[in-house]
Amino acid sequence: MTPDDLDLVERVTQGDQAAFGELVTKYQTPIYNLTYRMLGNAGEAEEAAQEAFLRAYTRLNSFDRKRAFKTWLFSIASNYCIDLLRKRRLIWLSLDEPIPHHPSLVDAQAGPERSAVQAEKSAAVQEMLGLLPPKDRLMVVLRYWYDYSYDEISETTGASVSAVKSRLHRARHTMANNIKEGNAVALTAMLV
Repeated sequence: MTPDDLDLVERVTQGDQAAFGELVTKYQTPIYNLTYRMLGNAGEAEEAAQEAFLRAYTRLNSFDRKRAFKTWLFSIASNYCIDLLRKRRLIWLSLDEPIPHHPSLVDAQAGPERSAVQAEKSAAVQEMLGLLPPKDRLMVVLRYWYDYSYDEISETTGASVSAVKSRLHRARHTMANNIKEGNAVALTAMLV
């Protein structure tokens, strides 16, 4: 039986650095996937994921034990990504540049043809996400990739539940319009 997150956090605060390694191992793929979906660049996503873990480690004493560790960690990672996106003020993905895929985003058991189709779909979805403002993109990623409830998204982002619902509605509307207007290259064919 693996120790739960709170036990691991307690061990870390008592000086057990290996316990933090267990937290990193447990959450490295979900955090990478979040940062990748937010930033759309594998290299930046890896750096953002590392920075999120570093920030979590250095701020562990401020972690509210009443919250879920996963929610707190996702909040750190998503806020860091939003800060990066604000700094570069670029939310459009280059259509000329292929989007690299991370092995965890493609089924390892799939054959070459299926893997290629999955990679194309992943690139199409990433392109669609790139057309959304950073905060809307975060809401979509948390809701549809991580199956967060509205309450969990609210807790992670600090937005009210009604604001979460509103942003998700707006994001879905924007994505539908982009497909309808052809702004997202080949998305309709990829997602069908």
